[in-house]
Amino acid sequence: MEEKNNKSHILILPIPGQGHINPMVQFSKRLASKGVNKVTLVTIYSISKNMPKESGLINIESIPHDDESPPQNIDRMLEWFHLLVSKNLTKIVEKLSDSEYPVKVLVFDSMATWAIDLAHQLGLKGAAFFTQSCSLSAIYYHMDPETTRISFDGSDVSLPSLPLLAKEDLPSFIYDTDLYPALRGLIFSQNINFKKADWLFFNTFNALEKEVVDWIRPRYPIKTIGPTIPSMYLDKRLKEDKEYGLSLFKPNSETCMKWLDSREIGSVVYVSFGSFASLDEQQMEELALGLMTRNCYFLWVVRATEKNKLPEEFMSKSSEKGLIVNWCPQLDVLSHRAVGCFFTHCGWNSTLEALSLGVPMVTMPQWSDQPTNAKFISDVWQTGVRVKVGDSGVVNRDEIACSIREVMKEEKGAMLKENAIKWKKLAKEAVNEGGSSDKNIEEFVSNLP
Repeated sequence: MEEKNNKSHILILPIPGQGHINPMVQFSKRLASKGVNKVTLVTIYSISKNMPKESGLINIESIPHDDESPPQNIDRMLEWFHLLVSKNLTKIVEKLSDSEYPVKVLVFDSMATWAIDLAHQLGLKGAAFFTQSCSLSAIYYHMDPETTRISFDGSDVSLPSLPLLAKEDLPSFIYDTDLYPALRGLIFSQNINFKKADWLFFNTFNALEKEVVDWIRPRYPIKTIGPTIPSMYLDKRLKEDKEYGLSLFKPNSETCMKWLDSREIGSVVYVSFGSFASLDEQQMEELALGLMTRNCYFLWVVRATEKNKLPEEFMSKSSEKGLIVNWCPQLDVLSHRAVGCFFTHCGWNSTLEALSLGVPMVTMPQWSDQPTNAKFISDVWQTGVRVKVGDSGVVNRDEIACSIREVMKEEKGAMLKENAIKWKKLAKEAVNEGGSSDKNIEEFVSNLP
C-alpha cells in the first residue's frame, strides 16, 4: 500500500451490468492501493444491495430508484440509467464533496458517453473506462457510420494496426444495424470519448495489443491498466483481493470444486457462455451431443433460464462424465489443474481470464465484440481454435467434438497451451511492480488534480 495522495477522491461510474461493474471495481482497488485517499463506486440500489457496503479498499454510493426495477430490455435499461444518473449525480458529488476529500475525477463507463459532459459541468476531470479490447475500439473508431472513415461493403476489411478482418471477424454491430438500435448508437458514440475525455483507460495490457496501442497512443491519452482480475490470481500484491465485488448469480462453488478435485490434470472441458449470451434450442442440443460424442469430462454452466433448452434425458445420460451447474466461480475453475480447455462465447472478461490463467480455448462467438475476440484468440494470440458455423447458422455436434479434440488431444493443442502459458506470464508481468499497467496506474495517480 502506497502513501496517500493529497486529498484525492475518485468516483467510479459503471453501467449496471456484471461484466462492466467487475472490471471497474477491480480498477478501483488498484487505485486505492496506489495511494488515492478515497475511491467511491456509484451504482444503482438494486446492484449495491448485492455488494458489501465497503468492498475492502473502496466505498459504495447507491443511487436510489424507489421500487422500480431496471428494465430488462438493454436499450430501455441504458436510457433509464442515463436519466437516473443525470438526475442524481450533482447531489451525489455535492454530498461527497462536503467530506474531507472533495471529488476531483469521474471515471465513467465508456458507453455512458453523456457522463463526460456531466463531469465537466461539475468541474471534474473525466476518464473513460473501456471494458472492451483496444482492437475493438479501433474498429469502431475507423468504421463509425457518423464519420464513415471506412464503410463495410461485405468484403475483407483492412484497418491500421489490425489484422485483415473478414465479415465473421467483425463486431456484429458493424453489419447488424437492426438489433438493439439504442445500444448500437451508444457503441459508436464511445468515439466521443477520444475527443472529450481527459484519460482513456483500457482493460488490456500493452504486450497483448501492442500494435493497436502504439497506433492510438500518439493520438489520444490512452492508458492500458489491465487485466483487471483479482490480484491473488496474478501478482498477489493485494492480499485481500481474492474475488470480484459482484456476482448476480449464486455460484455452486463447493459442488464444482469437489467435482474438479476428483478429475485428472487437464482432463476437463469447461463450458460457459457468460451471464448474458443465450443459445437457441437447436444449438444447445448440438453442443450437448458434441460433448457426449467427445466422451470427455465436462463442467457446463447452464443458467437456470436456459435449462429447459437441454435435450430430454441429457442430464441423466451425461451424469457419469459431466457436471451441469447454474453458475460457478469461474476464476477458481479456470485456475484448477483439472481444466484443460475453456469452451467459451469469447466475452472480453472471459477472454482475459483465460489468457491470464493460461487456459487454451475453443471459441463459439455469438454477437457484439465476441467474433473479434475469437479472431484474435485463434489467429493473433494463438491460444485457441474457432468452431466453424454451418450454413444454417448452427455449429454441429461433429464440429464441436472435433474442435475439443484438437485442443485437448492433438499436437496443435500442445502449441496452444504453450502460448497460453506465455500470455499468462505476460499478464502477470503487466500488473506486477514496474509492469506496463502498474506504471500507467501510478502515473495517473501521481498526476491527479
